[in-house]
Amino acid sequence: MTQIGTPLSPSATKVMFLGAGELGKEVVIELQRFGVEVIACDRYPNAPGMQVAHRAHVFDMTDAAALRAVVAEEKPDLIVPEIEAIATDELAAIEAEGLAKVIPTARATQLTMDREGIRRLAAETLALQTSPYAFASDAETLAAEAARIGYPVFVKPVMSSSGKGQSMVASAEDIHAAWEHALTAGRGNQVRVIVEGAIDFDYEITLLTVRHAGGTAFCEPVGHRQESGDYVESWQPQPMSDTALKTAQDMARKVTDNIGGWGVFGVELFVKGDTVWFSEVSPRPHDTGLVTLATQDQSEFALHAHAILGLPVDTTLLRPGASAVIYGGIDAEGVAFDNVAESLSEPGTQVRLFGKPVSYEKRRMGVAIAHAENIETARTKAVRAANKVKVVEA
Repeated sequence: MTQIGTPLSPSATKVMFLGAGELGKEVVIELQRFGVEVIACDRYPNAPGMQVAHRAHVFDMTDAAALRAVVAEEKPDLIVPEIEAIATDELAAIEAEGLAKVIPTARATQLTMDREGIRRLAAETLALQTSPYAFASDAETLAAEAARIGYPVFVKPVMSSSGKGQSMVASAEDIHAAWEHALTAGRGNQVRVIVEGAIDFDYEITLLTVRHAGGTAFCEPVGHRQESGDYVESWQPQPMSDTALKTAQDMARKVTDNIGGWGVFGVELFVKGDTVWFSEVSPRPHDTGLVTLATQDQSEFALHAHAILGLPVDTTLLRPGASAVIYGGIDAEGVAFDNVAESLSEPGTQVRLFGKPVSYEKRRMGVAIAHAENIETARTKAVRAANKVKVVEA
């Protein structure tokens, strides 16, 4: 992009977000710093990104006609998908017709919308090492493939996010329950799951990979801890051997070069010693990368904004840091947050409250972020700050 215009004027550079959650909100804020005109879209009103955008639209983004209608009305220069549940074929048609540029590309959105496309690309096209896997469209096939791979296995919907619908299955008796859980929690109309064999790994990382006008850059690896497939803590940098780091970067480069386009990619990998396995990739900032708000001069959100606008990027790590999730804990609308001041009482601590209109017990409502002289101290500070914040009915 050679020029950036003035918002709400004929010269405006217009960016439309498909999905306006907490990660999109941070990218919107970064784009606003450059005077970009932002349109935020989601399936529900008052989503976090809508609260900082110029305009908002509420519609089902899997509805191709509705998606085209909003694009025709707004005429964005760039479309930034933030979620998986989008009419990707229509998005590809919109890009092919030259109506807007999709970030990073429409093909990337199609590939990564479901786990089948990206796993087959990584394992079968690029020959990257992954866990053993298979796909199933019914419970009987799932049971047979799980038995072939060998228990324990992990069952996941081919289209979901943040651990929704995932199960660890230890024996054949639990396979039908895992099938039902995957179907009720997966996004879209996909009646299909991936079953993966367990890997004996030491830790897992997100390697934030930035494709930009000057080439490809990598952030320092982000370590993270998950529960039921959902991230609850992350830290940066994750210590790892030079050999493992180079292997991880090579894998990330191969995947992102194949996908193409500009922006941040969250490449998830398992590591044991010097051995690395590819897991997944998101063609957008990653939830575990919230830690970069405390550790880098340009967070993953600033990096995404810079990259998609064709601006220089800087992935330099300034200091160790960590993040810890603040869960809703209750099911309620228009909640309030207690003890925020107490959570911020320790120097080097930040809190981000996402502004989601509805709280659920296990919904991410915010995050605590801390920096320190080492990741162990930063993790302790972040968890302590997150635990102090209490979500209450207003």
